[in-house]
Amino acid sequence: MNTDGHGFKTAKLVGCPECPASVSIRVHPWLKFPTLLLTALTLASFNSMANTNHPPVKLGVEVLFEKKLDLIKGKRVGLITNPTGLDRNLDSIIDRFRNTPDVKLVALYGPEHGVRGNAQAGEYVQFYFDEQFKLPVFSLYGQSRKPPSDMMTNIDEYMRTFDTHDKDKRLEGDMKQSVEVMVFDLQDVGTRVYTYIATMAYAMQSCAESGIPFIVLDRPNPITGTAMDGSMLEYPKFSSFIGLYPIPLQHGMTAGELALLFNDKFLTNKAKLTVVPMENWRRDEWFDDTGLAWVLPSPNLPTLEATVVYPGQVILEGTNLSEGRGTTKPFESFGAPWIDGYTLARELNALKIPGVKFRELWFTPTFSKFKGERCGGCQVHVTDRAAYRSIPTTLAVLQTVKKLYGTKLELHDRYFDKVMGTSSVREALMRDEPVEKIVAGWKPGLDEFAKLRQPYLLYR
Repeated sequence: MNTDGHGFKTAKLVGCPECPASVSIRVHPWLKFPTLLLTALTLASFNSMANTNHPPVKLGVEVLFEKKLDLIKGKRVGLITNPTGLDRNLDSIIDRFRNTPDVKLVALYGPEHGVRGNAQAGEYVQFYFDEQFKLPVFSLYGQSRKPPSDMMTNIDEYMRTFDTHDKDKRLEGDMKQSVEVMVFDLQDVGTRVYTYIATMAYAMQSCAESGIPFIVLDRPNPITGTAMDGSMLEYPKFSSFIGLYPIPLQHGMTAGELALLFNDKFLTNKAKLTVVPMENWRRDEWFDDTGLAWVLPSPNLPTLEATVVYPGQVILEGTNLSEGRGTTKPFESFGAPWIDGYTLARELNALKIPGVKFRELWFTPTFSKFKGERCGGCQVHVTDRAAYRSIPTTLAVLQTVKKLYGTKLELHDRYFDKVMGTSSVREALMRDEPVEKIVAGWKPGLDEFAKLRQPYLLYR
C-alpha cells in the first residue's frame, strides 16, 4: 500500500471474482476509523454491482396483507403512519385497511409533521377529525408525545377533553371504540435524531402499559443497514426526543430492528411486540437499489440525496449556520450571510474529503434561519457514497468555517450536544482538535454497538 502526496493510501482489491480484474482504492486517513465502516461499505458497493438482479423488495405492509393478516383480522386497529405508509404500488396503508372488511381501523396517530406530512419541523400538530377518512386523528407531536392510555382505550372521551365542540374535532357515534392492536408504519431515515423512532418507542411504552399488542411493519433503512457512524448517545444525560437511547448518530438499522432492540434492552415494561419483516431487502442496499418510489418522509427530506447527507448536516441545526431549510435543497445546502461561498468551497475542496465535492452557492431562505437574507455557502455533492462519511464531513465543514470566520460561528451548546448525544464533540471542536482524532474516539462505542445490535438484525 502506497501513500500519495495528499495522505491517501492506494491499494488493489483482490479476491472479488465479479469485479474488474484490478480495482484501485484510495483511502483517506479518516477511513481507517472505524475499519468496520470501510469494510462494510467497500464490500457493499461491489456486492451491489455483482447482484443487480434479485426479487423485488416486499415491504412489511405487503407481507402483512399477503401472509400475516391474522395479526389484525377482526380487531380494532390504531395506526401510526404518514404519507410514507404506502405499498410498492403507492397504495396507502390507510386505504388498504379501510378497504379490508376483516379489519376495523378506528383511529390514526401522527408523528412529527402529521399524518398528512404537511407540518414543518417542530410545528405543533393538533388533534382533529379527518373528513376524508372519517377517523379521529391523534397527534403524537402536539398535546402528547407519549400517547396516554385513554388516547387508545377511550377514544371518544379523550377527544372530547380537547375542545371537541370545535368542528374539526367532532366525533360521531360509532367512534367510541378502543384500540385492540396498534400498527406502526413509517419510513425512518437511519439517523438517531429523526423523531419517528422516538415516537415508536414512546408508543411501545404506552401500549405495554395498556396491554395493547404493537406491530411494526418494516421498511428499508434508506442509507443502508451496514454503515454505523458518529458518537454514541451518553445515556441518560443526553436522552431527549431527538435521541432517547444509547445508539450511534447513524445506526444502520431498520425501524423493526430498532423496535426489537429497544423492547429487549431499554423498555422497563415490555411491549407485546411483533415485527413484520420485509422480504428480499439486503443490508447493503441504498433506497434507490430497491425499486421503490421515494416519498418524502418529512418536508425537508425531499430526496434520497438529502437523506444521504442528513446524518452529518443535521448537526448544523445546533449552530448559527443555515442547514438549507427554506430552500429547494435542504441539508444539501448550507451557509450564512457572512460566508463567502467561493472561499469556503475552495478551502473545503482542498481537504480532499473522500466521496464529496463542494460547490459555491448563494441562497435566500424563505423560512427558518436567515429568512429573506442572502446567504453564501456551499452545496454538498456526494460523488461516491461508499467513500463518503456524512458526519465527519460536517465536522470538517465546521472546523473550516471556524478557521475562516472565527467567532462568527456559534455552536449552541444545549441543542448541539443533544444532536450529538454528548458534549465531547463540541468541546473538541472548540479546542481545534483534528477531525480524525474526534472520529477515532468513536470507534470503541461503535464496536460495542455492533455487538449489541447483532441479535436483532433481521436481514443479511
